[in-house]
Amino acid sequence: MARCTIRGRTALDRAGVAAHTGAANSTVNHWHRHRSRFGFPEGFTHDGREWFWLDDINAFHTAHQAAKRAELTKVDRRGEPTDLIGSGEAARVLGYGSYRNLPDTLLNRPDRVDVLPDGRRRRLWYRRTVWAVADARTGRQSTGRTPGTTGARKPHPYADDPRLPAAVTLLTEADRTGRDRRGLGVALAYQLGITPRTAQRLLAVAKAADGISPG
Repeated sequence: MARCTIRGRTALDRAGVAAHTGAANSTVNHWHRHRSRFGFPEGFTHDGREWFWLDDINAFHTAHQAAKRAELTKVDRRGEPTDLIGSGEAARVLGYGSYRNLPDTLLNRPDRVDVLPDGRRRRLWYRRTVWAVADARTGRQSTGRTPGTTGARKPHPYADDPRLPAAVTLLTEADRTGRDRRGLGVALAYQLGITPRTAQRLLAVAKAADGISPG
């Protein structure tokens, strides 16, 4: 049972919270375990089971999503969608201080590559492609895929890991402040008490989702 009516009010169990918010069960458990940090509502016991009022979950999730959006950089929507721009301009459009902060969703899928006279390769993207990546991270039109890809997507083994939100938060903060992403694996490993290898895997999943965290 995911929901029921108690004293005229709708209540959800943890599975119901996951279904209602679209979050993974592990994310709901993470919210609950760290509820003082996330502001997740206190539950209550009814007929020997744990429940949460639907109204409280709605208020929490609205505030949680707003907080996540507030952490993101402001996107520059000026210019023509068909303009071809380089990495520096793409970083500026996304509000990043350096092209080094560009997400893998852009770096790995340029719309065009120019070979310079010295042999170096210059990646270019349509401005609309950069906007699409920005929209995906805010959840406006995210499909869970890199823009332009098709077909089924296999879930990553770490996709529902309860430690993933910490990796997303670390990446988001690095992008917001213009911090170089190198060294984040060590910082995450220290924060979570895990091995640097595991930390790098979590960061890789977070990067692939462009900071659209689970939950």
